[in-house]
Amino acid sequence: MSDTETTAVETATAEARGLRKTRVGQVISNKSDKTAVVETVTRVPHAKFGKIVKQVKKFHAHDEENKTKVGDTVRIMETRPLSKLKRWRVVEILSA
Repeated sequence: MSDTETTAVETATAEARGLRKTRVGQVISNKSDKTAVVETVTRVPHAKFGKIVKQVKKFHAHDEENKTKVGDTVRIMETRPLSKLKRWRVVEILSA
């Protein structure tokens, strides 16, 4: 398949299922089998005072091959519910 055909297929599937959210964060735990806990930090202005504050959130992400290690920076993508807590999957490891 050429690059244009590949991107056309990817675009068609993305349109069919809707755009999925992605986040970048650090792995803080990988003790569970095929699961990584990823912590993301978002900087947002305070609603009343306007000061920039950090919002820290943890996501349980599916890691099929158990490749992630604590401290890795990873990109995660929203997916269907895989378990009670897992609604995200690891797309790529950005830095080890």
